[in-house]
Formats: sequence, C-alpha cells, structure tokens
Amino acid sequence: MAAELTVLGGFTLTDDARAAISVSSTTRRLLAYLAINAREVGRISMAGIMWPDATESHAAMSLRTALARMDAPTRGLVHVASASLRLADTVSVDLRSSHALALRLLPAEGSAIAADIAPAAVAALSEELLPDWYDDWVLAAAEDWRALRLNGLETQSRLLMKDGRLPEAGVAARAAIVADPLRESGQAALIKVHIAEGNQSEALRVFDRYSSLLLDSLGLAPTPLLSVLVRDMSA
Repeated sequence: MAAELTVLGGFTLTDDARAAISVSSTTRRLLAYLAINAREVGRISMAGIMWPDATESHAAMSLRTALARMDAPTRGLVHVASASLRLADTVSVDLRSSHALALRLLPAEGSAIAADIAPAAVAALSEELLPDWYDDWVLAAAEDWRALRLNGLETQSRLLMKDGRLPEAGVAARAAIVADPLRESGQAALIKVHIAEGNQSEALRVFDRYSSLLLDSLGLAPTPLLSVLVRDMSA
C-alpha cells in the first residue's frame, strides 16, 4: 500500500489518492516512531519506548497486540520481521525528505540545488516536528530537527539574498526567528535582508526588539558582530 506520512506540522496519513487514512492513537504513535527512525527498529526497544511503564514482557505483548489490531491496509505500511520493524518502502515520509534538504544546505556539504531555495523548500524547513506531542522520544527528535532546520533556514536566507530574492530571503529568516527567537544568527539574517532592501528603519526595529528580548530573557546584550550591522544607522 502506497502512502504519505506527514509528521512535520502535525500527523497526517494519506493514501496514493491523497485521501486521509484514519488510524487509532496507538497506531499513530507506532507509525510516527518508525517515521522518525529511518532504520529498522528492534521490537524489544520499540516496545519499551511505546510502553515505558510496563514490564518487558507486557510491553512486548502490547506491541504484538497493536500490530495485530491494525486493519489489513494499514498493516501493509509496516514491514514486520521476527526481531525488528520498519516502515514499508511504499511509505514516503516528509521528515526524511526535509532532513535530506537541510543536510544539503549545511555549509560543509555545499551541495544545495536550485529547488532547495524554492518557496516549498523554505516551507518544509519552517515546520516543527509533531508539535503538541510530549513523549520523550518525540521531544528529543524535535530538538534535533529544530537545530538542523535552523541552519538550513539561515542558509536559505543567505542564498536567496545572493540570488536577489529579498522577500523570500526575509521569509526564511523570519521562520528561523520563530523557531528560536533568541538565536542571534537568525536575527542577523533578517537584519541583513532589511539592509539589502534599503529598509534601515526595519533593520533597527529588528535589532532593538531583539536587544530587549535578549536582555529580558538572559540578561545579555547582542554581540559586536550583530551590533556592527546597525552601528552607522543609529549614529
């Protein structure tokens, strides 16, 4: 069964005709975990993570029961082996394609392509992983994803500026700021976009707002690297 599994911005599961597939809460958690872990997952490990308060034998039984209760079409989304599980090859996962996109945008990689700075690519990196899910395994994966996509968004902003696409560069920079308002590099990206557009007042507004936020939150001031961007404007 071909399907598309979305975990960025929320959980959705659709078939190859883009019709929504309804699944139980337990199945949703199982599929989400397999989506986040691209490799095969040991059954014992997965059972312990899904049912952390149960004994090993009860957790293993709960996993067997959950798999058995999947209806026939949904069961085909999971490749079940004697000791491991993984998503079937026919299931596409938005996190995996977006993760590959973010890796291409890492400075060390330097392998970004034109599509990596298209509006759809910026949107792909603007989404959180399973917001409003609070399982420990989700929170850990979400933090890893946030760190990776922040770098990607800032690189997209820089490449879009280089390409003269300033409004789009601003969209990427703002998405980085939404993801982490205290991160100075995201604020710098937006200030640079405003300067390139000739909007000095907007650049100063971003700097002043960030300065107040940083002082109120951490008792810190912006670094000289950021301050120098607007130094001549405020003189």
